[in-house]
Amino acid sequence: MSNSLLSERSRVFERADPYAVSDYVNQHVGAHCIRLPTSGFPEASINHRKFSSLDLCRLSYGGSVRVTSPALESIYHLQILLSGHCRSLCRGEEHYYVPGELLLINPDDPVDLTYSADCEKFIIKLPISLLEKSCLEQHWQLPEQGIRFASARHDMRALEGFLSLAMVICEEAEAMHCLPQVQDYYARIVASKLLGLLANNVQRMQVVDQAGSFEQVLDYIERHLTHDIGLGQLLAVARVSERSLYTMFERHVGVSPGDYIRQRKLDRIHARLLDPSSQVRSVTEVALDHGFLHLGRFSEIYRKRFGELPSATFRRNR
Repeated sequence: MSNSLLSERSRVFERADPYAVSDYVNQHVGAHCIRLPTSGFPEASINHRKFSSLDLCRLSYGGSVRVTSPALESIYHLQILLSGHCRSLCRGEEHYYVPGELLLINPDDPVDLTYSADCEKFIIKLPISLLEKSCLEQHWQLPEQGIRFASARHDMRALEGFLSLAMVICEEAEAMHCLPQVQDYYARIVASKLLGLLANNVQRMQVVDQAGSFEQVLDYIERHLTHDIGLGQLLAVARVSERSLYTMFERHVGVSPGDYIRQRKLDRIHARLLDPSSQVRSVTEVALDHGFLHLGRFSEIYRKRFGELPSATFRRNR
């Protein structure tokens, strides 16, 4: 099994100083601190690949080691134990892991793991955004407090096809030419598998058509560009949580709701200033109509977006 989860082609360190390997892990897999026995000379090894938004690695420290870390905050940390054993202590609960078991750490879970000297594990680091996007693609309700998996411990035999999927991803990661869109496709499958197979707090009832809801929000914004549009109004129109609303905007237009509203107001002003037939008497009038009360700041953001001051646009078309 381990031979199919990142081969020597992905080798970064072999029989190296554990602290050098630990520094590399801190840079690419997640912040942590290691504690090794005071005697002996353990030799660590790590294979690593970046694959779309995932980080894949196979790691062994060559000696009994305790790994601790505060909450990882922005990532989910998944481990498949390949050999040896691991003791986990999280929020007062103690678990022991053996080969063939999977450990999944939520972003707000502190890490306290002790590995045996012969322990080797395969790790997948998943960003929060990947699982949130997968949740929205399924038209599931995104929890306000974020996606959380109910249990850290899972038997690989119960995860239908997940190990085979991990092996395929490792093969693709080591391929000479794996297109970015192919990598993104596999990363989304990983997220969907985890959400579909493991117990979590995602509401699977398709309460709201997210795509239709987003179109309604955009339509509301277009019809109220001369008004102050607050977050509460958008939430009422979309009928989703605040986190879901921000994720929808990031996914569809790449900016936050506030930034999108400001851009649309600027675009509307630009169109009116360009139109000789519009009944605009001054730049100040149209800026105030759209809620820009600080005229100096308005002129600056207008110039950044359109390459000239609003007064120049106005004069050129009058």
